Amino acid sequence: MKRFLSLLGSCLLGMSCLQSYLLAAPNVIVIYTDDQGTLDLNTLGSKDLVTPHMDALFESGVHFTQFYGAPVCTPSRVSLLTGMSPQRAGVTGNVSATSGQTAGLSSELFTMVDLFENAGYNTAHIGKWHLGFAEDKQPLAHGFDYTFGHLVGCIDNYSHFYYWRGPNRHDLYRNGEEVFHDGEFFPELMLDEASSFITASKDDPFFLYFAINLPHYPYQGYPKWLQYYDEQGVPYPRNLYAAFLSTQDEIIGRLIQHLDTLGLRDDTIIIFQSDNGHSTEERAHFGGGNTGIYRGAKACLFEGGIRVPAAISWPAGLPQGESRGQLSANTDWLPTLAELCGFDMPDAIIEGKSLVPVLRDAQAESGHGGVYYWEFRDQWVARDGRWKLLGNPVDTSDKAPLGENDTLFLVDLENDPGELTNLASRYPEKVVELQKSYQSWKSSY
Repeated sequence: MKRFLSLLGSCLLGMSCLQSYLLAAPNVIVIYTDDQGTLDLNTLGSKDLVTPHMDALFESGVHFTQFYGAPVCTPSRVSLLTGMSPQRAGVTGNVSATSGQTAGLSSELFTMVDLFENAGYNTAHIGKWHLGFAEDKQPLAHGFDYTFGHLVGCIDNYSHFYYWRGPNRHDLYRNGEEVFHDGEFFPELMLDEASSFITASKDDPFFLYFAINLPHYPYQGYPKWLQYYDEQGVPYPRNLYAAFLSTQDEIIGRLIQHLDTLGLRDDTIIIFQSDNGHSTEERAHFGGGNTGIYRGAKACLFEGGIRVPAAISWPAGLPQGESRGQLSANTDWLPTLAELCGFDMPDAIIEGKSLVPVLRDAQAESGHGGVYYWEFRDQWVARDGRWKLLGNPVDTSDKAPLGENDTLFLVDLENDPGELTNLASRYPEKVVELQKSYQSWKSSY
């Protein structure tokens, strides 16, 4: 009996140690969508959408109702990977795709890739990069073991040609070498590459940055979804955008199903986030996304430009089916993953705050104390709790006109989440306070 109890104790201890090891070294997938509007999921309130797989992902973990990216693609991705503001990282706008262009994210900066590489993870980037065209700015220069995708901001999903401005050129690379898959749907190519990487890494911890280029224009959804939304009477351009979003949902669903097939889902952390708000550019048919009451869209600092869908799911280690309203941002993912995975924080400048206290306790305070700053072109924002001061605001959603007296636009988000009323003249002392706060933040760079 004593020997049995001793063996049982040893087995239990071994199982406990094994469980601790697994929980300390989960796999990680970051799904970063592109130009997905603030409320563009069925579970977030867009009841005209069919998005069952993304809905299930949100419902299997913790999703955020006040989560922020940046107003456009490159700065948002910079903040995600570095845990720093774009200003601190030195990349404040979209990186040009001009041949010979040397701008981009410096490989000297510590990134999320380094965090996992240092811990012995297999690492891969699949999809959109948009953090630098020069060789020393590309994914391999940042430490990824494997990379497949396009280097610049947008491509046609079948020809894989970049088409923003001429000369149009092919933009598809695997591990730094140009590859050709003419006529093959790029999101499906991404899925195949990601599935192969996961299968090859199934016995070792892995980090996958799955930067899907949907629902970014050009809107090229599956024909069945185009037909579905037309039959439902969804108006243009929402029908085109919605079809692309449901196509995205299928791709993400198949990626998660692959994890399930390999028995990896329970011990894989999945982060989901859009980089910025939906586009209202001409190439995006001037819209299609849904921000509900929120004003703004991509390329502006009203809520619809920077408040994005975001969630984290880890069945073995986090609550399920919960939401959090604390102010949070994409700078926070790096320290959050470090804490969840049991890594020591790097000796590097990290401005993000771990979300673990908020994930564990719905009543925990935001690590930012409700204070945050954004800057894009001439626009800027100083946020302190309910108060938000916009400098030189632009409304890319054209939800309401801006007048000559609106260069300083003060909002009480608690009572006016739609940011329609400028309170600057009513609360001049608050304007001065937030202006000084912004100037102090700006001078720190």
